Amino acid sequence: MVEIKTEINKTELFNIEAEQSLLGTIILNNEYLSRVIEFLIPEHFYEPAHQKIFSQIIHSVEKVNIVANQITLKQFFDSDENIKAIGGAQYLSTLLASASGIFDIADYGKIIHDLALKRKLVMVGEDIVNRIYKPSNNDSAQEQIEKAEADLFQLAENGGNGKSDFRNISYSIKETLDKTLIAKKRDSHISGVSTGFVDLDKILSGLQQSDLFILAGRPSMGKTAVAINIAVNACKYLNPDLDEKKNQKAVGFFSLEMSSDQLASRILSMECSINAMKFRTGQLNENEWEVVATRSAEISKMPFFIDDTPALSISAIRTRARRMLRKHNLGLLVIDYLQLIRGTSARSAENRVQEVSEITQGLKAIAKEFNIPVIALSQLSRAVEQREDKRPQLSDLRESGSIEQDADVVAFIYRESYYKERMRPAENEIEKFQKWKNEMQQVAHKAEFIIAKQRNGPVGSVELFFDAEFTRFGNLDVYHG
Repeated sequence: MVEIKTEINKTELFNIEAEQSLLGTIILNNEYLSRVIEFLIPEHFYEPAHQKIFSQIIHSVEKVNIVANQITLKQFFDSDENIKAIGGAQYLSTLLASASGIFDIADYGKIIHDLALKRKLVMVGEDIVNRIYKPSNNDSAQEQIEKAEADLFQLAENGGNGKSDFRNISYSIKETLDKTLIAKKRDSHISGVSTGFVDLDKILSGLQQSDLFILAGRPSMGKTAVAINIAVNACKYLNPDLDEKKNQKAVGFFSLEMSSDQLASRILSMECSINAMKFRTGQLNENEWEVVATRSAEISKMPFFIDDTPALSISAIRTRARRMLRKHNLGLLVIDYLQLIRGTSARSAENRVQEVSEITQGLKAIAKEFNIPVIALSQLSRAVEQREDKRPQLSDLRESGSIEQDADVVAFIYRESYYKERMRPAENEIEKFQKWKNEMQQVAHKAEFIIAKQRNGPVGSVELFFDAEFTRFGNLDVYHG
């Protein structure tokens, strides 16, 4: 058998001529700087002296507002050690001679920028290889893939510009005013993503970008149901025209407890007003089948994505969310639920409080990095059951310190009917039974959505309508006008 050897011809990942031509053209006419300043920074130049020259041009033109020409730059060329090494002021003449009046200077800028990205890409590749072969590295292959993907995502997002720098407050002021203007133009006066619940939107102003929203409750209170309701409502709000694919914003739902088909049956039950049990048994009549066919076709168009992989780590969630952001323009992320997420380090697994702290910090980092609202469901401790008033409070959060600290909003879902139902007296105790029945009628379809913490807004309680048959929450005044 003949062995075939493949040789890779490595090309130079820099273009000194393009760098010289660009710098010379800008020195001759500073107006050209505006064509490359938006995407080109000094670090994109390969030659260290060129980095210094481009930085000085920016300083002269943008900072101190003087012309950067042959005269004003001469002293700089004579004094800088890097430039003196390649000829000093004489090199200035070389740059001017390289100036181009034919090609668009932006084309040279793009060549320089592209080569800089390729050099950084090579460095990322080398880092990946070195990490894998490092004797002390015990990370699994999956963890290595997640780290590599994170490095590549950062390079893709930053465009080779390095880490983000300080920004003048004017940028933040503009963002705030833009959000205020959006809220003013809307009838609902919300600046974030709508939950679909009018009173809740009023107190929250919608789900805000970069906020971590913790929704907690005891088992069977309806945490998952209300999260599904909010996620579907938000998806409709973000995508008023489902046929317009270009500007769609996706909703991601990490279901660590329920399977995707269980989640889908809940959504169908909620949207079609058909008991979820009928989807399991198949006992749907002809009219119900027609409703399901129509609504399922509409729901299928929604950019609503479910990941039901169990026991995901916080780094895996971040990696998958990052992928969804790039592929589907992620607008909201929901995780059901926080206590089922794994930490990444072996040390954190030994200490549950430390592990939860890593998870909540990771969720907040996702919200901030991707600039989206993140809703994470959470269990409550059994301490609630020991009190006469069973309305939850912040201290009832499991491992509450880090959850309360990292969350921008902490909310609880509470249904009095859940506890009232378990106090049912015997039917032969006529007086007691009648009293219980009357009280049950008062609370049967009511749920409290308690905002216990809101970093940038008020706290308070909102009443919602709850329909147990369809696991559906809604505006109380809509159903009981």
